Amino acid sequence: MNVLRIALGQMNPTVGDLEGNARLIRQATADAAAGQADLLILPEMVLTGYPVEDLSLRPSFQQASRLAMSALARDLADDGFGDLACLIGYLDHSDDDADAVGRPRGGPVNSAALVHRGAVVARYDKHFLPNYGVFDEARYFVPGESPLVFEMNGHRVCVAICEDLWRQGGPVQWAREFDADLLAVLNASPYERMKDDRRLELCAEQAQASGSAVAYTNMTGGQDELVFDGDSLVVDAAGQLLQRACQFDSQIVFADLMATRVTPSSRDDVPVSIPVSIPASNTSARERQPLTPANTSRLDDSAELYAALRLGLADYVNKNGFTSVLLGLSGGIDSAFVGALAVDALGADRVFGVAMPSRYSSTHSVQDAHDLAERTGLTLREVPIGPMFDAFQSSLRLTGLAEENLQARIRGMVLMSLSNAEGHLVLATGNKSELSVGYSTIYGDAVGGFAPIKDVPKTLVWDLARWRNEQAESAGSTGPIPPGSITKEPSAELSPDQKDSDSLPDYHDLDSILEAYVDEDTGASELVSAGFDAALVERIVRLTDGAEYKRRQYPPGTKIGVRAFGRDRRLPITNRWRERPDSNS
Repeated sequence: MNVLRIALGQMNPTVGDLEGNARLIRQATADAAAGQADLLILPEMVLTGYPVEDLSLRPSFQQASRLAMSALARDLADDGFGDLACLIGYLDHSDDDADAVGRPRGGPVNSAALVHRGAVVARYDKHFLPNYGVFDEARYFVPGESPLVFEMNGHRVCVAICEDLWRQGGPVQWAREFDADLLAVLNASPYERMKDDRRLELCAEQAQASGSAVAYTNMTGGQDELVFDGDSLVVDAAGQLLQRACQFDSQIVFADLMATRVTPSSRDDVPVSIPVSIPASNTSARERQPLTPANTSRLDDSAELYAALRLGLADYVNKNGFTSVLLGLSGGIDSAFVGALAVDALGADRVFGVAMPSRYSSTHSVQDAHDLAERTGLTLREVPIGPMFDAFQSSLRLTGLAEENLQARIRGMVLMSLSNAEGHLVLATGNKSELSVGYSTIYGDAVGGFAPIKDVPKTLVWDLARWRNEQAESAGSTGPIPPGSITKEPSAELSPDQKDSDSLPDYHDLDSILEAYVDEDTGASELVSAGFDAALVERIVRLTDGAEYKRRQYPPGTKIGVRAFGRDRRLPITNRWRERPDSNS
């Protein structure tokens, strides 16, 4: 019985870097060839990076991607890997699609190229285009209509791209109709908290539905707000897991598949949509090195979340060419957690902190900032803002909230000035709870180029901080986050004895309501029916609805939840609709 050895190339591309991504693909091809693979399956749009958003609408980028794919096919043959068949995701355009109302101009298509012996021998265009959550593919792409099924080593392979696997019909149906042994799926599926193991369940379900093995290759790495977690896998036709890659890192995994449906000779009456046949490999099963199982256990919830945040921050900094980051260190939990995260993501030598005490800053807050620097190794400087505050006040004579916010804006100006002078990327340290209800100061603590915990609720920040310290202590090291930063009552320290509780409800109550209202679109009356206090619900809903203009001006940050601000949840700023706890209308 013929064996088909497949390789899944889990990779981290960068959007628009056609040359750099091509180099990654060539290296993955070399690794797959070294493992004696017959077929290499790479992620969705790996050559262009994903998502390309409005770049897909530029004819120049479409053409550059098509030419880069042709050049890559030739390069792989010149490298000596022409006999290895490769499925490579890229951007192309439909040659016969005319511009029309409701369709993207230029006919861009999300495609997979079948590359063999120096040429693109066939192309598949994504059939189902997702248009929900972070996906706007109906805006960008023309859907494909035709299947791609090819033969190699006595196996039939049907091709699918990401959303195609989540729907009935299309490639899942074609795999059954064409008697395929393998459904090869190219993916760019972003990480999402609490997604659990839905991908494995889906692959198992669709393997059974199609009657074929399923090879699911996913992207890894950060791209703006999105982070891709890899977790590529192979299941057999019964849905049993054969191989699984790691999470949040690049990796090549292999699996051997045997044709179990019918013999090639009995398939003459079963048509193939595109008559493509890849010559059998010269390597016999006996000559191949046996495979080592690569099934990797999934990370627990806290480890998974932390890995997503670390990778999202690291890739945003590195892919955008920044050499270092700068953040304000108040001694509080948010800045302490972001400081520790930045050191883990980038190394202590690339992280710079600034303590900016005022007359209202407590002694222990300044001490906690210095303690964080000692524990993590980041560089800390102290810039007291008292003289600057006095200078402003001598001219402005502000009172109340305006006086409090002036301190935050001075701190923002200090950070941005140092960034301008020294070339650091400023990290905003606000969390999702504060962002939800507008508990931040525009041009103050909201300044920065990236917000690593923008999508992390306050209670989860505490949980992750404790988890990070526990991990360090269990390994015999000192926890990076000062205990005082975790245990003390949160405060902006903008006025005498100020506490967050002066302005906000208990964070556990706040986060419970926000999760329902923001992430699940639960209405105010439903929240009250669920047992939440009506006055509290009305207050939180009012604050959340009124802060949309602030959120629009907040830096991008890693998405980990179901409804991240900016990416998933988009509401009009000018909006007179108000949720009311006492109404179902």
